[in-house]
Amino acid sequence: MLSGSLVLGALAAEPDDAPLELFLELVVNQLPTGRVAAVTARAGRYFVGRDDLQAVGIPLGGTGDQDPLALDVIPGLQVRYEASTQRLDLQLASGRLPPQELSNRRLHEYLPARSSVGALFNYDLYYTRAQQGPESASAYLEQRVFNAAGVFSTNGTYRQHFSGDTYGDGFIRYDTQWRTDDQDGLVSYTVGDLVTGALTWNTSVRMGGVQIARDFGLRPDLITYPLPRFTGEAAVPSTLDLFINNAQISSDDLRPGPFTLNNVPFISGAGTATLVTTDALGRRVSTNVPFYVTDRLLQEGLFDYSLSVGKLRRGYGVDNFDYGDAASSGTLRYGLSDALTLEGHLEVGPSLTLAGVGTTFALGRWGVLGTSISQGDAPGRGGHQVSLGYSYYSSRFGVALQHIERSAGYTDLSVLDALDSREDDSYLPTGSDQLTFSYSPGELGEVNLGTVGLGYFETRTHQGPRTRLVNLSWSKNLFSQVSLYLSVNRVLGDQGYAAQAQVVVPFDLYSTVNVGVERTPRGRLSERVSYSRSVPSEGGLGWNLGYTSSGYRQADLTWRSRHLQLQGGVYSDEGRATHWGEASGSLVWMDGSLFASNRIDDAFVLVDTAGFGNVPVRFEHQALGSTDADGHLLVPWVPSYYRGQYEVDLIDLPDNVRSDELAQFIAVRQGSGALLKFPLQAITAASIVLVDSRNQPLPRGTRVVERGSQQSAFVGWDGLVYFERLQARNQLEAELPGGRHCAAAFDLDTRSDQIALVGPLVCR
Repeated sequence: MLSGSLVLGALAAEPDDAPLELFLELVVNQLPTGRVAAVTARAGRYFVGRDDLQAVGIPLGGTGDQDPLALDVIPGLQVRYEASTQRLDLQLASGRLPPQELSNRRLHEYLPARSSVGALFNYDLYYTRAQQGPESASAYLEQRVFNAAGVFSTNGTYRQHFSGDTYGDGFIRYDTQWRTDDQDGLVSYTVGDLVTGALTWNTSVRMGGVQIARDFGLRPDLITYPLPRFTGEAAVPSTLDLFINNAQISSDDLRPGPFTLNNVPFISGAGTATLVTTDALGRRVSTNVPFYVTDRLLQEGLFDYSLSVGKLRRGYGVDNFDYGDAASSGTLRYGLSDALTLEGHLEVGPSLTLAGVGTTFALGRWGVLGTSISQGDAPGRGGHQVSLGYSYYSSRFGVALQHIERSAGYTDLSVLDALDSREDDSYLPTGSDQLTFSYSPGELGEVNLGTVGLGYFETRTHQGPRTRLVNLSWSKNLFSQVSLYLSVNRVLGDQGYAAQAQVVVPFDLYSTVNVGVERTPRGRLSERVSYSRSVPSEGGLGWNLGYTSSGYRQADLTWRSRHLQLQGGVYSDEGRATHWGEASGSLVWMDGSLFASNRIDDAFVLVDTAGFGNVPVRFEHQALGSTDADGHLLVPWVPSYYRGQYEVDLIDLPDNVRSDELAQFIAVRQGSGALLKFPLQAITAASIVLVDSRNQPLPRGTRVVERGSQQSAFVGWDGLVYFERLQARNQLEAELPGGRHCAAAFDLDTRSDQIALVGPLVCR
């Protein structure tokens, strides 16, 4: 009788005492491991090496140091020898097997971003002339210079009035800065004009100085907020299917043992996950698990921060170089756990110190609650601020509340320069409340009830008056993509209300008719109708026509090409017409050439096909266009840091054009551009038919060497052999059966763009 829980299978002709040496595949809980181990069977016991057992996940704690180890000393292990299949089946409680984690914290594969040497000039030229009114022109200008070290940029607007008041004429500078980043460290560095970091309960300010900040946008492949985790156990090998809100997300193979699933995709709000496990016999177990996901939290252990030091910017958009007192601002967020994120904020200025702490934490699957408290002290003032916020979103309804209360003397950097004045803008509101609610009841029978929205907004000042606004809206898709929108707005305490109703009718992919009626708080009604056609993404013509019963008329045209966009039109209000025109685009210098393009707001890619023109280029398998005569195509709308795939199509090029790479992935740094080269080249190639002195094709498999380049190839059917990168004069040498050799020579026209067919050529 055996001790423990060991179960013996029959051992054919096994002696009572003599050991039997076997080589068996180890199978754990019906999962073949593919590992063949030396097994000794002696006196009804099995002995296996410790390394083999650990390799297949058998826990060996408390079994001493015996090696090989008797399997009957492992608690809970059941053993059966299968002589017919030469396997040793090991059965253990699934909870004792090694845990496995099915996790994917990335949306896609990470690719370091690039930036080539180049420069960019964005422009937006605008002209307007009013009937019996002013005439003026303005130009928004932005310049960038970039390379792998970072991006230097500056922008501003030049205005010129040709009649009427000339106040504000001249150039106004907005921002000038140099920015670089450490993509692996998720840190960005800015020197120059900047905006300080902020949380939901404090205010950003403009500053000239230096900023160091964590920037999760550098890695769009990462998910930084907590995702739901699902745990369970598989007693035998199984398949695990994950469904989110009844849509299948993933399917994974499970080994026996406990598992954790954490590969939920990019989602937000409340939902239900369904986990379905299926074993080899087709037995299915389904489990429903509700969850709540929000991007307001950080994953456990993650930091998010921003530190800015410099001088406060004053008169932004009015004065070019007006900087005030020195100040600093810092924010910090830390994921203490997946359910709790800690927050902190600090501001320091001349005689001003402000500090605040806050928390954001998950209320299980019932939403997110955020709280904060701040204390600010300045000359002659001092006070505190408290805030409380809550939000919950699901497929049917969503609600968000925010309450902020400040004491009368509370001050921060946003009003620091106005402390000595008595203007109202030197004081922050003493409080505010916001409530938004949306509800989509779904369908009643076959009728879709649409979506209802409610909003309440209140602001209180230190002088006592408060402003309260209520908004109620309803939207619904009627039929064939026709949509209806109704809204009512009321300022509490005032007379009357404002309302509007509109119906949007799309005719095709580009054209839309909008019909509506509006009511002002004074009870005046105004009907309006408009017809618009947007410009196709590949370029072309678009327009907009509008009419209201109150006397407003509008008509404009938009034309866009790959090189720029032109707009122009006229609008009339109460009989006074205003004409306007606009031209916008970009000029790019890169790879020694100048390119004109539509306006580039973020990043771009310049595709280079090594001088070959008319080469089709695709992005993510979608056609972009073809390269110009010099082999370039500018892609002006690339999202920065995104890993995009670009492809070239050689089907319309001559047969002798080759490229080692037809598809490449690239990511581009923010605000810059990257040169993407496809190494196309024209080669001289030929298919040669080789025959022997009897005019018979050389045997298949014969090795042939081209003496000039030392490249080799093998003879195929009918004596045919193929070579590339040939010269005007070429010599071949073939290794015939029996150790014999033969040679042949031929001439080629290296200017031809076709693959030549040579022969039959006698190999002598």
